[in-house]
Amino acid sequence: MSTNYEERPRGGAYEGDEEGDRRSMGGRGGRRIHRRRVCRFCIDKTDLIDFKDVRLLQNYLPERGKILPRRISGNCATHQRMLAEAIKRARNIALLPYTTD
Repeated sequence: MSTNYEERPRGGAYEGDEEGDRRSMGGRGGRRIHRRRVCRFCIDKTDLIDFKDVRLLQNYLPERGKILPRRISGNCATHQRMLAEAIKRARNIALLPYTTD
């Protein structure tokens, strides 16, 4: 080792380091463990998402009218693609709005 190496205590907290204490105590700055969302369509074993089912599709549209991304909705990639296509078809025949006024 080099000569300017100092022995530091393990565990991330140095002398007088309050942030290290907060992290070890579970306060601010610690990592949060999030539960993985499970695809609702996979649980129900849905093969096809119907574009005429407006009540279902509205759950995946916020007030602004954008399609919720997969990381927020928790859908798998296959069902997210089917959901986006169904929303676009429903918009095309005026069952769902493109935007809100």
